Amino acid sequence: MNRQPLNQSSVLNAWAMYDWANSVFALTIRTAIFPIYYQAVTKAAALAKGATQAPYYVEIAGMRFDNSVVFSYNTSLAFLIVVLLAPVLSGIADYGGLKKRLLQLHCWVGALACMGLYFFTQNTIHLGLLLLLISTVAWNGSLVFYNAFLPEIATPDRYDELSAKGFALGYVGSVLLLIINLAVIQMPEVFFDVAAKAQALLHENPALTADSAAQAATAYYQSYASRLAFLTVGVWWLVFSLIPFYYLPKEHKKGKIESHILWNGFRELKKVWNEVRHNTILYRYLWAFFWSSVGLQTTMNLASLFGAKELHLPDAQLIMVLLIIQLVAIAGAYIFAKAAQHWGNVGVLLPALFLWIVVCWSAYFVTTAAQFYVLAMVVGLIMGGTQSLMRSTYAKLIPQHTHNYASYFSFYDVAEKLSVVIGAFVFGFFDQITGSMRNSALALSVFFIAGCWIMFTLPKRLQTH
Repeated sequence: MNRQPLNQSSVLNAWAMYDWANSVFALTIRTAIFPIYYQAVTKAAALAKGATQAPYYVEIAGMRFDNSVVFSYNTSLAFLIVVLLAPVLSGIADYGGLKKRLLQLHCWVGALACMGLYFFTQNTIHLGLLLLLISTVAWNGSLVFYNAFLPEIATPDRYDELSAKGFALGYVGSVLLLIINLAVIQMPEVFFDVAAKAQALLHENPALTADSAAQAATAYYQSYASRLAFLTVGVWWLVFSLIPFYYLPKEHKKGKIESHILWNGFRELKKVWNEVRHNTILYRYLWAFFWSSVGLQTTMNLASLFGAKELHLPDAQLIMVLLIIQLVAIAGAYIFAKAAQHWGNVGVLLPALFLWIVVCWSAYFVTTAAQFYVLAMVVGLIMGGTQSLMRSTYAKLIPQHTHNYASYFSFYDVAEKLSVVIGAFVFGFFDQITGSMRNSALALSVFFIAGCWIMFTLPKRLQTH
């Protein structure tokens, strides 16, 4: 089979642009704006139904659930769906030459679901939860096929630099859009006629004071601006993804897939699994990656929650922490890529995992906002570098003779998604039984220790040919 020449700058740059396109979902929807908006909307809905204090419940299928629990369940279900579907779809993608088309499908579905979140209000909570589920599944699923293109467009000596470039572009793009959206949310009077809305509210309800009407008008436009933010995420994701879709190489089918398409997917997956089991270094690396990801993904997802519960930081400061993490992560991605050229991928990942252990232990003693900011900077530095280098290291370890890149990266993706489930459970379990997230942070260090120990058994400089 004739393959497209590797290391074409237009293709490499276009591939990295998908990070720019999709990372806005991770920051705006999964981490920053949507969780805050979700809490406000579900609280308002509960108050409208007669609730007077927390917990604020969401009704689903006649049963009542705490609103924060529903959010966690929604995330867990989305990740579980990805874990179940990704291996099958990746096998089908490799066998039928459908990787690019499946990447496009996941992107379009996810982006359109994000746009649909514009209609998420206290009267459409179930619709909002469904669209959140769909967009999360589509976003996670698209990354399997996106990552699988890395070995098809670059030589192994370019993996580290290219992976770092992708993550860096993702951090820059997501921060840029977040800052724009936050400006609209935090300063609605600049972008909307808040005074006119306040006057309309006073006219509708003369019992209101001027101050209360102004506050209500501001809250109205802040809510509206949040919904606009969800719309911009979908548009950004969809528009900028057109660049990689244009430049990424076309694929060739291995065989006909008109019949027994699911069986073909399972067959490809089984073939790759047998190869992984007999590749000692790759097998060990997957385990090291898995245990490390349990701690890494949980720390990233729950950092703002830690600041809110343990340090009682307001929303504005928590968003500032998220921005710090994202900005510092840009430098981290490039620093780790350059360091790997001198000390090897594993030689750099080992001290990085040790620093993650230090972060977990340090979190136990953090008591001030300033200390939390410093810790956030460290997290950002090693987060960007660790994520980038782990992806490129895995790409280097995939056998060069294979064409089953999507199937190989499905193992990578499944390991990462399962790590989120396990990490979130462990974090919540220790928080519940001890009453402190500080103890949960200590518990996470055990996973980094396990990942570090397995990583130590790998050669510091990996053979990629």
